Amino acid sequence: MKLKIGFVLFLLSIMPGFVQAQTQTGELNARITVNSDKIQGSDKQLFTTLQTALTEFVNNRRWTDATFAINERIDCSMTIIVNEQTDNSFKAEIQVQARRPVYNSSYTTTLLNYRDTELDFEYVQFEPLEYTENTLNSNLIATVAYYVYIILGLDFDSFSPLGGKAYFDQAQQIVNIAQSQGTWNGWRAFEKDDNRHGLITALTDNTSEIFRNLWYTYHRKGLDEMAGNPDRGRMTIIEALPALKEVKSARPTSVVLRLFSDAKLDEIVSIYSKATTQEKQEGYKLLFDLYPTETTRLEPLQK
Repeated sequence: MKLKIGFVLFLLSIMPGFVQAQTQTGELNARITVNSDKIQGSDKQLFTTLQTALTEFVNNRRWTDATFAINERIDCSMTIIVNEQTDNSFKAEIQVQARRPVYNSSYTTTLLNYRDTELDFEYVQFEPLEYTENTLNSNLIATVAYYVYIILGLDFDSFSPLGGKAYFDQAQQIVNIAQSQGTWNGWRAFEKDDNRHGLITALTDNTSEIFRNLWYTYHRKGLDEMAGNPDRGRMTIIEALPALKEVKSARPTSVVLRLFSDAKLDEIVSIYSKATTQEKQEGYKLLFDLYPTETTRLEPLQK
């Protein structure tokens, strides 16, 4: 009996630590892939080492002060495609995706599906991957950390109005530091509308609240309502979409229009599938005006 009591007391003594371990975990459930298929005759183990190191860097780090249970971690992926290698220098691109669950359903909705073609970096096998907020020593780590904060900002914005501000501010801080590095690409203003500077500017400038409030309404009041009341959730989304016209009117080349299309356009067409004929026609006109090159994806709205 004493042994049993002692064992119970031992379990009680470790339970707080066990519970904390179950909740105090990283915010992301990230799958990192380093694709080196285009690099011939190199040491492939180097890329395997980098892939493992990046996965541990992203998943094991605490990026926020929020508490995330294991089942609440944000599903995301980053695929780095290496196009060229010269010794320890690499030219690459990165594809970033993120998803979030829809309330009371088994469905997950895409938050981000973004291709960044400007990623030059240096890497020596087994070198530690380190990131501090006020110091950036690696273009690769700066880029990965930047997209982590973009993912966090979009996720938090989808659950509360402008809830991702702190994380967009962190991404902006990375841009501010990185753009002073003369040899790092993808960070400076006016080089490309949709580079890292352009994306964070579109998410934080004086017109961003239009888009970010739409983002919240679309997810929290629209998608999350559809399990309980599909018609109400669908109508909320349909009625919110004209905000995109305001975004385009204010900034015709805003990168958030592309961000929204890449992540949401097919989903929106599916949402319209149960709408009335008139709603489909109105939806087609709205979306075609916004995305005139996407006629194939919008075609189901004309049936």
